[in-house]
Amino acid sequence: MVDVSIIFVSYNTAEMTKKAIDLVKQSKHQLNLKIFVVDNASRDGSAEMIAQTFPDVTLITNAINVGFGRANNQVLPQYRGRYVLLLNTDAFVEADTIQKTVAFMDSHPTTGILGVKLLGRDGVLQPSCRYFPTPFNIFLNRTGLFKLFPSTQLVDDMAWDHQSVRDCDWVPGCYYLIRKEAIDQVGLFDQRYFLYYEEVDHCYATKQAGWQVTYFPDAPVVHIGGESAKIDHSISSVSRQVSALQIESELLYFRKNLGLLSVCLHVLLTIIAEAILAVKQLLKTPGQLRQVLNFKGLGLFLKLTYLSRAGSRVLR
Repeated sequence: MVDVSIIFVSYNTAEMTKKAIDLVKQSKHQLNLKIFVVDNASRDGSAEMIAQTFPDVTLITNAINVGFGRANNQVLPQYRGRYVLLLNTDAFVEADTIQKTVAFMDSHPTTGILGVKLLGRDGVLQPSCRYFPTPFNIFLNRTGLFKLFPSTQLVDDMAWDHQSVRDCDWVPGCYYLIRKEAIDQVGLFDQRYFLYYEEVDHCYATKQAGWQVTYFPDAPVVHIGGESAKIDHSISSVSRQVSALQIESELLYFRKNLGLLSVCLHVLLTIIAEAILAVKQLLKTPGQLRQVLNFKGLGLFLKLTYLSRAGSRVLR
């Protein structure tokens, strides 16, 4: 009986992938683990390294980069076990991380998804226990007007000590432990998301099905973050590409889960936010109107809203 099927999605992170797998193997204790790696057409020899170094790992290679959610979904026909753990190649577990999180899930049968405390390389706390985005809380966070609406729950609330177990709306996908029964009920990721918002959408569906999403602080994970994008110059050298992926996924999430009116509100508030930010900047640097108006950013947002038919059409 497999306890946990662990899925890595590899994309140009050969050295970190090796380290991440080694740490998982060292932390298995009495658990029976099955490790899968889905390589998204890496150009740094990741697939060859995995095949040679870890012959017991099930390797799936893609001819093209199919995205994060789709790559994870490729393992579904093969996975076994009581739990599935999605683990980033730049997320490094401690010796008892997996054992502690599985034990918590075993003793809390209503938890469908579990996330952990995420720390940067420097030990700084990263957002680990998050709340669903809405057009309004995104607007407040972007403009800095959240201080005027203290009762509004922002996506990230970093003010509390993060030392206690608590239920939340969603947890990041870099360490994402899912109960098999929850997958059987709601599936894994919506394949329309290429990158970003997959886990937000999945947690939304899981909570709608009656499961809890829980933050567990007693098994921290070091998460480097963004390494694939740094290597892939088509993304890292042009922030426009990253912005496009985020915009597309955000529109899809709002349209799917909150409806067309929420997309319309999001568009309106985005335009207002750009105007507010331009006015703020203009007050700091009078006479530089052309420099403070973010025509490119707003233009990209409106273009993608149109091309995606307000989030109802997939562009990738």
